[in-house]
Amino acid sequence: MRRKFFTTLAAMLCSSAVIADVNVGNPMAITGPIPDLVAPMVKAIDLAVKHVNEQGGMFAAGESYNMVRADTGCDPAGAVDAVTKLINVSSVSALVGPVCSGGTIAQAQSVSIPAGVVTLSVSASSKDITDMEDGTDLVFRTAASDAYQGVALANLALAKGLKDIAVSYANDDYNAAIAEVFTKAYTSAGGTITANEAHEPDKASYRSEVATLGNTSDNLALFAYYGSSGITIMRNALETGAFASFLGADGMLSDEVIEQIGAENMGGVTFTTSASDDSSVGYAAWAAVTEGSGIENIGGPFVPNSYDAAFMMALAIEKSGSDNRADIAEALRSISKAPGTVILPGEWKKAKAILANGGDINYEGGAGPHDFDKNGDVMGFFSQSSVVNGAWSATLIK
Repeated sequence: MRRKFFTTLAAMLCSSAVIADVNVGNPMAITGPIPDLVAPMVKAIDLAVKHVNEQGGMFAAGESYNMVRADTGCDPAGAVDAVTKLINVSSVSALVGPVCSGGTIAQAQSVSIPAGVVTLSVSASSKDITDMEDGTDLVFRTAASDAYQGVALANLALAKGLKDIAVSYANDDYNAAIAEVFTKAYTSAGGTITANEAHEPDKASYRSEVATLGNTSDNLALFAYYGSSGITIMRNALETGAFASFLGADGMLSDEVIEQIGAENMGGVTFTTSASDDSSVGYAAWAAVTEGSGIENIGGPFVPNSYDAAFMMALAIEKSGSDNRADIAEALRSISKAPGTVILPGEWKKAKAILANGGDINYEGGAGPHDFDKNGDVMGFFSQSSVVNGAWSATLIK
């Protein structure tokens, strides 16, 4: 009787060990300087999780796919703390996130790479992530590098006839890096940088900085997060009439900028961001699965990228046959490139069946194809946005 009891108990323990949830860490900048940008990204990630769990879950046992979320505050120290807890306390298998470049770099160098955990960032775009050259194949992203976006913005400035421009950038990993790329590309193509100044975030006023820069050009390339310094600099500049036009990147692309500055004051404003080709089959599938999801701006900055990252991580873990950390990187590359049956957003059941039969898949997402290069980067697309009829209007940069 005693032997039978322990045999039954052992069987129960083995069963519970096999039928367990798949937990992936999700460090996101829920608070900090860009909460409005992050909110729809979070919804997109949750939608991917819902699709996986509603269409059979993970592996043959139908295990639950869970995102264990933590707030980084878009801060390097906050990201290190959040990811440390996700890996060491929550024992997550991989990371979908972080959002901000500084946090992504800090946590990767000090936490996730030493722990052998894959990072798949949803939006970190600094060129310095490529330059990390970690050699471990543990850092990926579904957003294109600013090595490309900075060049696209420089070409856009010149196409607008802006032959000279002043540059102001926040002193952080993301904004300093894209400002550097922009400056190099702009001057190489014949433009003149009249001033190039870093500024510290979260000051109450930037009037002195604006005055200095405004004496050199009528145009300003502003690289900042809207919630830390960007809106304040624009407001100070408009109050003094320092600049006639403003250019910038995705850190400024928020409805709060329109609300705070006023649509009537933004006729000379253009911001670029990572974008999706809305003529692609992947985007069409993405648009279809978001109906009734509560995601309002489905083509907003990094929203489809976020869904793609969460969905691809599930595909990679399913492909590897377990949530073993060591197998995820290779599987992530495998599920996102040809050859293989094309899988679109929402097609978890289809992908699961193919993988179960030993087949290959090639995920084509809402943000585009995600064929990772040797550094874990993707090419991606970019759009330019300006204010039309009181709202942001985006056009894909071809």
